[in-house]
Amino acid sequence: MSRTTLNRFLPHIAAVLIYAGVALAFFYPQLQGKQLSQHDIDMWRGSAQENLDFKAQTGEQSLWCGTMFSGMPAYLVGVVYPGSLIRYVHRALHFLQRPASFIFVAMLGFYLLLLVMGLNPWLAMVGGLAYGLSTYFFIIIGAGHNAKMIAVAYVPPTIAGMVLALRGKLLAGLVTFAIALSLNIVASHPQISYYGLFVMAAMAIAMFYNALREKTVPMFMKGVGVLAVGTILAVGTNFSRLWFTYDSGKDSIRGRSELTTDSHNRTSGLDKDYALQWSYGKMETFNLLIPNLMGGSSSMDMGTKSHTYQFLRSKGVPNNQCLAFVSSMPTYWGPQPMTSGPVYIGAIVVFLFVLGLILVKGAMKWALAAVSLLSLMLAWGNNLLPLSNFFLDYFPAYNKFRTVSMILYVAEITMPLLGFMALKGVIDGTTTKQQLIHALKWALGIVGGVCLLFGLFGGTMFNFEASYDASMGLPAEILDALRTDRRAMLRTDAFRSLAFVAIAAGAIYAFVVNKLKQTHFVAVLCIAVLVDLWAVNKRYMSNDQFVSPTKVDQPFVASAADKQIMADKSYFRVFNLTVSPFNDASTSYFHHSIGGYHGAKLRRYQELIDQYLSKFDRGTLNMLNTKYIIQRGEQGPMAQINPEANGPVWFADSLVMVSSADEELAQLGQINTKTTAVVDERFAQHLASFTKGAASPADTIAFESYAPNRVSYTYRSQNARLAVFSEIYYPKGWQARIDGQPAEHFRANYVLRAMILPAGEHKVEFNFEPSMWNIGLTIDYASSIAIFLLTIGSVAYAVIKHRKSEA
Repeated sequence: MSRTTLNRFLPHIAAVLIYAGVALAFFYPQLQGKQLSQHDIDMWRGSAQENLDFKAQTGEQSLWCGTMFSGMPAYLVGVVYPGSLIRYVHRALHFLQRPASFIFVAMLGFYLLLLVMGLNPWLAMVGGLAYGLSTYFFIIIGAGHNAKMIAVAYVPPTIAGMVLALRGKLLAGLVTFAIALSLNIVASHPQISYYGLFVMAAMAIAMFYNALREKTVPMFMKGVGVLAVGTILAVGTNFSRLWFTYDSGKDSIRGRSELTTDSHNRTSGLDKDYALQWSYGKMETFNLLIPNLMGGSSSMDMGTKSHTYQFLRSKGVPNNQCLAFVSSMPTYWGPQPMTSGPVYIGAIVVFLFVLGLILVKGAMKWALAAVSLLSLMLAWGNNLLPLSNFFLDYFPAYNKFRTVSMILYVAEITMPLLGFMALKGVIDGTTTKQQLIHALKWALGIVGGVCLLFGLFGGTMFNFEASYDASMGLPAEILDALRTDRRAMLRTDAFRSLAFVAIAAGAIYAFVVNKLKQTHFVAVLCIAVLVDLWAVNKRYMSNDQFVSPTKVDQPFVASAADKQIMADKSYFRVFNLTVSPFNDASTSYFHHSIGGYHGAKLRRYQELIDQYLSKFDRGTLNMLNTKYIIQRGEQGPMAQINPEANGPVWFADSLVMVSSADEELAQLGQINTKTTAVVDERFAQHLASFTKGAASPADTIAFESYAPNRVSYTYRSQNARLAVFSEIYYPKGWQARIDGQPAEHFRANYVLRAMILPAGEHKVEFNFEPSMWNIGLTIDYASSIAIFLLTIGSVAYAVIKHRKSEA
């Protein structure tokens, strides 16, 4: 390798090594063989455990999850899509292993984007650090939002591919875009992918405007065509994943409800109050600049220097009790129900963004500024209802996603992007000394002024009271001490951010007046960014969160109640009241639960929860075959048998026909589910052979066997009978057979399956066999192979072209 070639590749090699080093250093317990304990991963393990065991025992993958919410599609509960071969590329990129690999790939992706935008590689390396160390990313990693973090990492290279294609580098753009978008979809977090489209659309509009001015529209349109091909390949590679997510989503809480009640709150997706539950406060937005502006987290270790600790010690409270008390205090006092921490992107990044607003010229600046502002305003949710309602009612797919504050991710891309675009002009000399000094004064005055304002007067601007303070039952003196701590946290972080803004401004000024060499300037900026974000991120990611691999693989320990229930080998469900039953999947780890933890549970089941299950309605619990109820006892959880459970299946002697979902749900609370079924009139054609009073004492029906994707029964009857199965109705996959021959089934009791069974002695079997599975598999394989061939071909073409140019 020639010295010239080595020098060309040196910054890229350095970036990879530095990113790997920073990621591993931050998560160094990972090097000790420990693994990060993550709440949502524990919940996933609970929900997926039965299917994981089933696959290990049989080699067969179930597409249905039977242990959560009485049964639901498993497409987003650990299903592997074997035809999507791009997952092997994903695994290769994450060679550092999680969680370090999450940050490593995120840094690398943003580095690539900055290179495509024309930045000096060494400056781009700092930009990658700034993006990858955004505090929000560490918060979601700690919570176990792995899919979200993986999607976050793949958005910047997807944008890079788009920019390459629209600038006329068609082959490089096609390959980069197709691979990056495929990887983004593999992450299975549509919300982040969707928000990434906001950035891409804004940038594409700016580039189209530039193409119009420069009269290069034909080349731009060729790029659009290339991106269309790349999209088709990326979608094709993940067709099964996307199809089943989309198709099942129509029946989930993200799809339209058939109920007509509460119509003002309903959309074609999530209900408005649910979608807007986590809305950022307008003033809270300033914590992008000042992390502890509103107290940081709903559970923070305040330490021994806090006023609360000092107050308790002054009252003679033993030290160990004081330490325990202040180790998890609700310092957050903002408008959200709770939070794990702020969306802090770094004081330096905010300063550079404002600098970019002043220095950078052209349509791209306005596009990035506009989409940044839009993301801030949409994140306000309930605090800017006219805009939120407009988007929920009219903007395509916006109402499919909850936690609107997540759209601040858009600003986490656009703000560092514009900020480092400003530094590009500083490094390459296109920005004059006079222009830069003028811009520095304004940016320092604006950003530094905001920090100074909060530092000096923030303590008198707010009352520092949280909505839940009164409900904590703490003495007034302790609440006063807590509010004093909240006030001090704001003031301290305001001056802290001011210091980092001053360091960045000073470094840029020193470089412009030739007091700092370029390498020294980049080094100072790199260290400042690293120190700023590292220290804040450590507030929300402790080494104590790392545990032994065994504890991660087996996150739940069976209680005496669990063991008692597991000794019962019959088929039934469990209602666990010792946890939040519909927001916890630990029960599903051991049992078939009527509750669970998932963001896309079936819409009708959620409505059943809201109307009946959350109110402990016995008739509904019985029809779901709830044989055990776990309650708190003096010695811990205790299992109580429910002798009234209907069992896995039963014959109904009568039925009530209804004409709407509202009527069906209402009637469910009025019938005896053991003897009567409620059926929508849309299924009337299935009931032609039903005769009321056809029961015979000799008629029997019994459960025979269960697997996650199949369940069977046997019965004997003298006449045709209406059978109700305590299984969730989901016709997009469940196939019914009588003695091996296809048979029709329909919905009863709002969520359950039912059949009219012919007279005689027969076997009934349900198998979950989605018809699109094999079709999707073929499309996945074909598209994956096409992307790999395209990549190999493009690399070969580039090598041949390079050799010819050197010849």
